[in-house]
Amino acid sequence: MNKISIEQFNAATPEEFAAIVNGPPEVAACWLAIAAENGIADAQLRYGQMLLEGRGVKRDSELALRWFKAAADSSNALAMNMVGRCYENGWGMMEPNMTIATYWFRRAATNGSPWGMYNYATSLTLARGTRTNRAEAFRWLKKAAEMGHAKSMNILGGFYEDGWEVEPDKDMALDCYCRAAEGGDFRGQFNYARLLTERRQIAQAITWLKCVPETATPAFMQKLHRFLASAQHTELRELDIWIGRQQTPTKAKVSAC
Repeated sequence: MNKISIEQFNAATPEEFAAIVNGPPEVAACWLAIAAENGIADAQLRYGQMLLEGRGVKRDSELALRWFKAAADSSNALAMNMVGRCYENGWGMMEPNMTIATYWFRRAATNGSPWGMYNYATSLTLARGTRTNRAEAFRWLKKAAEMGHAKSMNILGGFYEDGWEVEPDKDMALDCYCRAAEGGDFRGQFNYARLLTERRQIAQAITWLKCVPETATPAFMQKLHRFLASAQHTELRELDIWIGRQQTPTKAKVSAC
């Protein structure tokens, strides 16, 4: 990675810097590195993400975690969430630690990160690193959903559908799933379509089910296959065959990434 001098960094206008860091990853990494070293929290977060992914720079999860922590020390809520993700997955350390991960998710949530709210609510729901507290999880999910967080909308729909902390309400669940689907969440797209099929709105359900493979994980694609293959409606079973034909080796590789 070519080193950028402090003189070059200081001479760049904000517009030039923005263009550079949104350009080729190898060049962006050089500039973000010096910005991070000079205490710019957003750069520390972005450089940490590049190190974590090995994008434009050699992958180094330990160094990524250090930069996430540096940005978190500057009250960057997104960085707090990423510190939590590192502890959740064991990135940059010997093994995962959900207790510490949940601590960071809570900090991210209380500092206004919808991703932190979602992850903290997940920990509260599943008792990961903390005691189960579905009532508090519900409150955080509602707050994240109000901020437009699609994954939170989907989980919130599950609370309404299953009657967790609220009376079961299929109409509210449908609305949450709809908003999650429109926000691009593949689980929301699936769940919205699933409830639409219960209402015999098959054509609309198929429209959303066709969107699922665009972003779904391979494991979720298996769930989609089982749902469609066992469906009562012929149109859904035919959709299963159609989706199977679209899953070429090239597409599967891209989806897995």
